Amino acid sequence: MEPKKYGGPTDHLANERTFLAWVRTAIGIMAFGFVVVKFSLFVKQLSLMLGKEYAVKSHGLSAIAGITLVAVGAATVIFSYFRYRNIEKQLNEGSYGHSSGLLTTLTGFIFLVSILLIVYLLESV
Repeated sequence: MEPKKYGGPTDHLANERTFLAWVRTAIGIMAFGFVVVKFSLFVKQLSLMLGKEYAVKSHGLSAIAGITLVAVGAATVIFSYFRYRNIEKQLNEGSYGHSSGLLTTLTGFIFLVSILLIVYLLESV
């Protein structure tokens, strides 16, 4: 039977760097959501300043998409924290097991939102 290998300082530091990378990713997602919401407001204000009706068809979906992105960014921070704590526990117990659930879920969601935004933009043209 092989003795358990406990995580050393480099493993814990790598876990912390990964957590901070997830936090940066979450901030980027939230910032993108903020930009999506504010851009629709900017287009509406610009068309009013020019004295024209809305230059872009507006279904109100950009606000929903932006708010959803901000919520997903916030959820990413929470899930990444739980992932960080779980890996820390595994390293201390010597029972680390790789998991890519958070990465797969986030990738799938961002892909879905990207497709929806492309469809929305194509409808606006």
